[in-house]
Order: sequence, then structure tokens, then C-alpha cells
Amino acid sequence: MSATADHAEERTNPAARLGFQPEQVVQEIGYDDDVDQELREAIEEVIGSDLVDEDYDDVADAVVLWFRDEDGDLTDVLVDAITYIEEGGSILLLTPKTGRDGYVEPSDISEAATTAGLSATKSVSVGKDWSGSRLATPKGAKSKR
Repeated sequence: MSATADHAEERTNPAARLGFQPEQVVQEIGYDDDVDQELREAIEEVIGSDLVDEDYDDVADAVVLWFRDEDGDLTDVLVDAITYIEEGGSILLLTPKTGRDGYVEPSDISEAATTAGLSATKSVSVGKDWSGSRLATPKGAKSKR
């Protein structure tokens, strides 16, 4: 594939735009009937396999976290999600857009991410009903010995 085709795919495939890579293990948390099926399929297309569910008992490269305001304490959910991913991995936090049931205030997302030890790297619109925040885990300090 040419470099131009790669860039075109990044613009048209939201999963590629969000940084998902082939052969990554991506764990999905918070799945329900309201999730964006097109986004899920796009992620699976990029990674070349199915998303693994909450019962997956190994580490993942990334987590897709669907979260609605009524789903509990966001900080707690983020702290739990961190335990599932490789050091330096990321969490794609997906929340309903403004005006939708379950909407989460951006300030609540920022506060929960900071408290959980995550940093927000970018926010994106990922569908007609969902917004995404890409949250990065801290990379481990490398020993100089």
C-alpha cells in the first residue's frame, strides 16, 4: 500500500486514526446495546482479530472503555482498566456526546484521568453518539544501570 493510501485509510477508518495497530490485543470494557458497532468493527479490522472481553485474563495492548455517567465512579473504572494493559498502553475512553443519555462532563473525565495517573493525549469524535478520549498510561522509568 502506498503512503498516500495509508493516509487515506487513517482519515476514513476511525480505528486507524485512533492509533490502533495490527496484531494488538484490545480489551473491551463496558459493552452494552448502545455501543457504536461500526467503531468496534473498524477496530477489529485494524487489529486483525476480535476485541477481547472483560473476562480476558492476560494483559492487553490497549483498552476500549465504554462509560456512561450512570456506570459508577469513573476514577475507579479507570484504575481497574489500567491493571489490564501493558505498561505504556492506552485506554480509549468512550462517553456519550453532549445531550445524549449518560453524558459525562469533560472536567469529570480530566479529573478522573489525572487521579488514576493517566494523561489525556487527544479527544476525538468517534461516531454520531460517542466521543473518545485517548488516555495514556505512564511509561516506566528506565534504569540507567
